[in-house]
Amino acid sequence: MRKVENKMTMKYLNYLTLSITAVMFSLMSFANLNTGVPGEGLNFEKSTHNFGKIKQNQPVTIEFSFVNSSTKTIIIEDATAECGCTKPEFPPRPIQPGKSGTIKVTFDSKTMGVFTKKITVKLVNDNDPAVLTISGEVVA
Repeated sequence: MRKVENKMTMKYLNYLTLSITAVMFSLMSFANLNTGVPGEGLNFEKSTHNFGKIKQNQPVTIEFSFVNSSTKTIIIEDATAECGCTKPEFPPRPIQPGKSGTIKVTFDSKTMGVFTKKITVKLVNDNDPAVLTISGEVVA
């Protein structure tokens, strides 16, 4: 009777060990989906731009060029600015590996003074967005 109990205990322990191992590998795989460098794979030629002095009420635009340097297709989920005076536009289609694109940013220069604005570029399946920055001074 003891041999049967020992065999059943060993089977149970083996099953438990395998189950725990499978769960751990699954969690590690899931954790790796959303890690890495902000905007990983989306390499910008430059991530900041200073317009210098610009005239009030004359909007200015800059295009931030990028290349998909990853081996996966990248989809830009959203590009948002920290205020309504800055409007980003991004490609609506997926960007294939090795292909390039631009994020077009227009700043509405209604308010006089020095400004710095951040634009957050969020990719699908990436929790770490890329951040672009524009700055300058609006003068009369």
